[in-house]
Amino acid sequence: MKIPKRKLFLLIIFAYVAFSLYAAYNVFFSTKVISRVHRVVKKETVSGGVRDGGAAPFLARDWNPWEDEQNKPKRYRVQIWGKAAIGIYLWEHILEGPLNPTDKVAQWREGELQSGKIDFSFYTGPAVVQGHVPLDMNSLVLVLNGREPQKVSYSTRWLEHVQALVKSRTVSHVAVVLLGNEHCHNDFISPYLKRNGGFVDLLFVVYDSPWINDKDVFQWPLGVATYRQFPMIRPNAQLITSNRPYLCNFLGTVYKNSSRETLMQVLKKSGLEEECITNAREKWLPQETADSLRRYQTALAQSELTLCPVGINSECYRIYEACSYGSVPVVEDVLTPGSCAAGSSSPLRLLKAAGAPFIFISDWKELHAILERERGMSQEQKVDRRRRLLEWYAGFRQQMKERFTEVIEENFFKNV
Repeated sequence: MKIPKRKLFLLIIFAYVAFSLYAAYNVFFSTKVISRVHRVVKKETVSGGVRDGGAAPFLARDWNPWEDEQNKPKRYRVQIWGKAAIGIYLWEHILEGPLNPTDKVAQWREGELQSGKIDFSFYTGPAVVQGHVPLDMNSLVLVLNGREPQKVSYSTRWLEHVQALVKSRTVSHVAVVLLGNEHCHNDFISPYLKRNGGFVDLLFVVYDSPWINDKDVFQWPLGVATYRQFPMIRPNAQLITSNRPYLCNFLGTVYKNSSRETLMQVLKKSGLEEECITNAREKWLPQETADSLRRYQTALAQSELTLCPVGINSECYRIYEACSYGSVPVVEDVLTPGSCAAGSSSPLRLLKAAGAPFIFISDWKELHAILERERGMSQEQKVDRRRRLLEWYAGFRQQMKERFTEVIEENFFKNV
């Protein structure tokens, strides 16, 4: 029977379409599923052998070609905007994330890392300005400085910008890491907290604020002075085992009528000026020169103890910088004027709770006896103490990393 040309043409078209679909099907499964087939075949060959005398392996009856996607752990994305120097401590020292370019004065620096279930992106530098930061995720951490009026004004502008993003539904979750006021007067941020009708879900604040409840407000470490270019120190054998020529050090500003004057008097009266590196100045300098930073780091590396008198607050950068070099902080454990009290363990509640192996004193007149004990310690004892301090500090930073990540996971993504 002769097939009409029209029908023959339609049959050819149908066959061509069917063949194309079949080819596409084979390509899809060869590229997307072959790895799963190979894995299941290999598994069945080991556990149950092969059918028909080894002619071909067989697949498990309950095999699901999509099980890799189903079992793959869910990951979340969070962006961090570092608009205060303490953001560098968070990123490089706590989270241990990379930062490019490595030039510390670059206008724009960024990095990425994974922690827990979160993929973090970090942006910092003067060129990170409102409205010009790439935002392709709806969860945000904002790092701010609230120490003084000028910083508060700058931080408020950033909070208003993020608030607009929340209102436009561009951002759903917000946390703030705040370098708080040294008297713990942080009222400027209070209206922005979600507990007060604002949009900030979580606040990580430096110093012993009475707001801390470990629910939506958490204490955060001050860390090292990254704004003065203090680097991340990687411990090595020499740092741990070296014979340090000095008992202690204090390089810093001596304020009138402060306990720092008492400290200097004790060192002078005890004849300890030659056994301790001291360099007192009357006026605070906001920036280090390359030479002054080098001298300071050398003093930390060559001293068994670093003397840490109170300033405006009991917690100071010097504590963390001493830990970086394995020089035991001798910390003045007294409350300073202001509202920084978060219970009976204040001041320095966070460090004490973490079991910081420091020497705490309430009066610098105790220093003479402390240094006498130092003279009686063997090199082996000093090396062992140094190692324990460096291990503690590394563990403390890891603890802060895990806490930071877990708190964000639980609060931002618990219903996702």
